Amino acid sequence: MNTDTTEHVSLYRKIAYATPAFALAVVGIPVYVYIPKFYTDVVGINITILGYLIFGVRLFDAFTDPAIGYISDRSRTAFGRRRPYIAIGSIFIAITMYLLFSPPVASPGFETVWFGVCIYALFLFWTAVTVPFESLGPEITFDYHERTSLFGLRDGFLIAGTLVAASSPAIVQWLFGLAGDAQGERLKFFWLAVIYAPLLIGSCWWCVLAIHEKHHTSSTANLWGGLHDTLANRPFVILLFSYTISAIGNNLPATLILYYVQYVLQSEMADFFLLLYFITGIAFLPAWIWLSRRTGKKTAWLASMAINTGAFFGVFFLGPGDGDIYGVLVFLSGIGFGATLAIPSAIQADVIDYDELLTGERREGQYIGLWSISKKLAAALGVGASLTILGVSGYTPNIEQSEQVRLTLRTLYALVPSICNILAFVIATAYPISSQIHEDIRRAIAIRQQGLPVMNPLKPAQTLV
Repeated sequence: MNTDTTEHVSLYRKIAYATPAFALAVVGIPVYVYIPKFYTDVVGINITILGYLIFGVRLFDAFTDPAIGYISDRSRTAFGRRRPYIAIGSIFIAITMYLLFSPPVASPGFETVWFGVCIYALFLFWTAVTVPFESLGPEITFDYHERTSLFGLRDGFLIAGTLVAASSPAIVQWLFGLAGDAQGERLKFFWLAVIYAPLLIGSCWWCVLAIHEKHHTSSTANLWGGLHDTLANRPFVILLFSYTISAIGNNLPATLILYYVQYVLQSEMADFFLLLYFITGIAFLPAWIWLSRRTGKKTAWLASMAINTGAFFGVFFLGPGDGDIYGVLVFLSGIGFGATLAIPSAIQADVIDYDELLTGERREGQYIGLWSISKKLAAALGVGASLTILGVSGYTPNIEQSEQVRLTLRTLYALVPSICNILAFVIATAYPISSQIHEDIRRAIAIRQQGLPVMNPLKPAQTLV
């Protein structure tokens, strides 16, 4: 086991690891945002049935995420525990994505079955890649600050991929001169699949070839015992609860921005504001990585949440004609955006080290599986709750909304997310692992691997044998 806490990761290896995040984001946004409308409006699937299928695939994820993490932790191959899943899974993602994006012209019943089989297969293979891919990150380096740089680059690529994904359907339609009719829509998604497939496979294989896994003993704990040990890891529980509550709040603006900008601000510049937010997040991410090296991850994370939330709280008080003020607040809020993604990922790697000290095993897959469920649950709650409450308030599409609807939009879009982030901030203040404590944890792991008893850095009265 390499317990060197000063190891450096070259920029080449960092980029090789980060690139699949870009490709997976480019695939993800069309699947989440554009494919449902394509299958209801163009292919002809009943919207209620499609809704059931998408809801069901979310439940499916709740089982596959921890299961894939558990299987990955226990895998033993000549190529490591993670890389075979990333390499082989990327090929199957590309195939199923192509099939999903290029349905045959057939009866509604056949198209429904086609969509159901493809979407479940795609999410299965997606999980088989993303959980091992994210689990690979904490194994690349044990250095406290190098991890911040590594995950900052990965999540920066993720944000960039999201930007490209959001604009790619329109770009493809313009590039190939496609009409807006059904045939044009089918050709658009066909070309998206043709472009995305090699990008996905190429980026994943570059990562697999450039990153060599360290040799770890595979996990031997059973699934439920492993989950129990994971939830007994206090720093991880603090991180998970804080991140989940914050993510629930942050998914509300992502769902409601189009409604808020149109009906509250009465502006047509939603796309510009989204672009401004993402670009600002990417631009300031290097500064947050620098700050994290100077102050520690916890302090930088708390500061990013404070800036992100403090600026966004003012959005609640805006109304028609306040687009300029809104743009300023979006910019200020975006300053902290990238750090709220990247720093928790780097912190998560440190709590996995603490788990190794307690259990003697590397179980990144188990942790990433639970983390993935948290992210998807937050997204599902954000979409489901916000749209349901908006409907109950009396929202009717494409008309001037009542004051009650506008108040509901302002509350859900700005006030509730701010309250969630304040609560997440308070929980995060209890996170206990600093740079010095992490160094103590890595040193204790090395001592314990020699068969010697060691003090628990977070519980000095406890001796680990």
